[in-house]
Amino acid sequence: MKIPMSSPELNDADRQAVLDVLNTPQLSMGPKIEAFERAFCDLTGAQHAIGVSSGTTGLHLCVRAAGIGTGDLVLTTPFSFVASANVILFEKAVPIFVDVDPLTGNIDTHQLAQAAEELSLGGDRARKWLPRRLPSEVEGRLGPVKALLPVDVFGQPADYDRINAIAREHRLTVIEDSCEALGAAYQGRPAGTLGDYGVFAFYPNKQITTGEGGMIVTDDSAAAEYMRALRNQGRAPGDTWLQHTYLGYNYRLDEMSAALGLTQIKRLEALLERRAQVAAWYEKHLAQIDRVSPPGLEDYTSRVSWFVYVIRVEPSINRDRLAKNLEERGIPVRPYFSPIHLQPYMVKAFGFRPGDYPVTEDLGNRSLALPFSGAMTEDMVVDVCQALAEALNAPGSSSSGR
Repeated sequence: MKIPMSSPELNDADRQAVLDVLNTPQLSMGPKIEAFERAFCDLTGAQHAIGVSSGTTGLHLCVRAAGIGTGDLVLTTPFSFVASANVILFEKAVPIFVDVDPLTGNIDTHQLAQAAEELSLGGDRARKWLPRRLPSEVEGRLGPVKALLPVDVFGQPADYDRINAIAREHRLTVIEDSCEALGAAYQGRPAGTLGDYGVFAFYPNKQITTGEGGMIVTDDSAAAEYMRALRNQGRAPGDTWLQHTYLGYNYRLDEMSAALGLTQIKRLEALLERRAQVAAWYEKHLAQIDRVSPPGLEDYTSRVSWFVYVIRVEPSINRDRLAKNLEERGIPVRPYFSPIHLQPYMVKAFGFRPGDYPVTEDLGNRSLALPFSGAMTEDMVVDVCQALAEALNAPGSSSSGR
């Protein structure tokens, strides 16, 4: 049995929705994107939803809406997909990384509070949070901390009561990267609505997919109007097709993608339940395997939205050797995540080194994403777990190679 790493759940209604749009003359900025946005307002309770071409572009527009520019500081996490840091760099701002909680992989709010306080004070206490070096375009131009950009890692929200308290104390904007957490809840409140702006993503491995695509949600009417203009080449309300109030982008979500998203979101609950069932099968069968741990969950998480299923191996296990062994057995796996601060371009720009964020690096060395999607059967999960158990006991699986 060939087990894919992930698999989008598409049905005939999804395919027909896309074909129906192709039989109309409106392939962009038509009724489907408007309906998709309304569906997100209904789902989350947010006042505004702005469909965009990806989660990355959604985060970028939020950074622009927050007024973040050259030399400004944004507190964020190094344990994430690179997009959450890249959108800060796009505006020549500086990501200030804060290490993460070892249980969840979400940003450590105790360290976050300390960083926000000490950066506001300046001097030596502030300098310890800054990178070793800065790109030439921001050297000597450092500004204040403008925003917090936490990430809801693997479908579990960060601790937003604490995050928002820090933001209020220091008058910071909160941009919630909820690209992995559609349908999750924090103390009964929907992920994506827990900060000033929230962003979802619809890549094929996400809870719902539009192929590529994303959605911003917010209750800030002025910011929503601005982001709508920016996604459409800077055209503000009242502009004609060739008038542009702002320097904008082509960050639009097309009608075919929106139509697919509409049919997917109508069965979101069923899609989430299937993913939860697969996660439950993994938990049951992994309980019989030593030297691996299932994902860690916090009490404040009232609902996980399973995006990927990431286990952690004990430090005695050589994770990369284990991954290769599993691949040889026909089981695709992925390290998740590779620390952002150790990516080559980040090291070159800011001088980061191993040891700078030890929890992030430990998780990066020991985490392994197993095949996961709502389309998996229990038999598939059993096959993965059996292969994992065999690989763990294979010669050379330990860090020592013995």
